[in-house]
Amino acid sequence: MFLRTGIIIIGMIKHIVAHFKALVAWGKHHTRKILLSLIILTLLPNLITLALALPRWNTIANAPARPVAIVFGAGLLPYGQPTPALEDRISSAASLYRNGKVQSLLMSGERRSNLYDEPAAMQAYAIKLGVPSQAILLDGAGYHTYSSCYRAKNVFQVQQAVLITTDYHLPRALFLCSALGIDSIGVASGWGSSPRGPNYFLGALREIPSTFAVFKEVTLGPDN
Repeated sequence: MFLRTGIIIIGMIKHIVAHFKALVAWGKHHTRKILLSLIILTLLPNLITLALALPRWNTIANAPARPVAIVFGAGLLPYGQPTPALEDRISSAASLYRNGKVQSLLMSGERRSNLYDEPAAMQAYAIKLGVPSQAILLDGAGYHTYSSCYRAKNVFQVQQAVLITTDYHLPRALFLCSALGIDSIGVASGWGSSPRGPNYFLGALREIPSTFAVFKEVTLGPDN
């Protein structure tokens, strides 16, 4: 009797172990599928905005003329000077102006105080590069890409523009400005005199969730 009971218990244990192994195998297989689906879903907005941006991606030499260039802020150094990346954006904008591609520059950035005034620093640097002050507009409430595009359209009445920003940011900027009604083309600036180190790659990685959030809001509407 004890022998039969032992055999039954052993059989039950083997059955449970077999089911457990099958469940683990199913979980591994489907976990990979779920993770792959999540990665594709997360990256899809970036791929879509990039595909939409490529036909409107220009160099300084081949950019068509537009009334204004919108220059997106990229931060200031501790002593109030533009970061190398921001200097490169301003330099690209100044080149467009000198070549007659734009008539004015809209410097969009954050003005926190007299000690941190991004648009004013951008203006000062552009003047050093030969752009007259009367050709420069300042927007100190460009706290992020959406506010820069929104205010360009609704406060500064921009209808057509060249957008100037770093390459990884340009697709999102073009997508947002176009969604808000600005006929936009883009010129990708470089990274200034500094190497494309950790800050550049962190910025590029940050575009993944930022673009996902913007794409969702534009296509599906904001969360209530």
